[in-house]
Formats: sequence, structure tokens, C-alpha cells
Amino acid sequence: MKKSKFSDHQIISILTQHEAGVRVTERAREHGVSTALIYQWRSKYGGMDTALMKRLKELEAENARLKTMYATERIEAELRQEALRESW
Repeated sequence: MKKSKFSDHQIISILTQHEAGVRVTERAREHGVSTALIYQWRSKYGGMDTALMKRLKELEAENARLKTMYATERIEAELRQEALRESW
């Protein structure tokens, strides 16, 4: 996964300024990002603080790791089943 060039604290501060009434276009121009990215951040991280955002990212990383582990185990199980069928 691509690492953001913005820290969690920076994203939260941009979103807080937007909630305080600063226009999205001004925020986007100031930080060199698109307005669409700010709206994506708002939909994903809106209402969170830095600790919650960090926990969300940890859970997403763990979920990705578990999905990979499950896929590997599933492939191995299918190979075992296929080997057992061939041996009968």
C-alpha cells in the first residue's frame, strides 16, 4: 500500500480547518492536493482524532495480513486435497 506523504496529525488538522469553515479549494491549494482527496479523507476519517485514525490504520494492516494468510492456507489445503484425490 502506498504511504501517504501526510501524517495522521496533518490530515486531521486539514479536516478540522474544513469543518471550521475554511473552503476546501483553499486547503487543497495550500497543501498541494486535489479537492477530491480532501473529500475522500473526510468520508474516511471525518469525526476521528489522531488516536482513532492510527488504530484504524493498524486494523486495516492486520486485516490485509490475515487475508493473505487465509489465501495461502486455502491454496495449501486445495493442493493437499488434490494430492489425496490423485493417490486414491
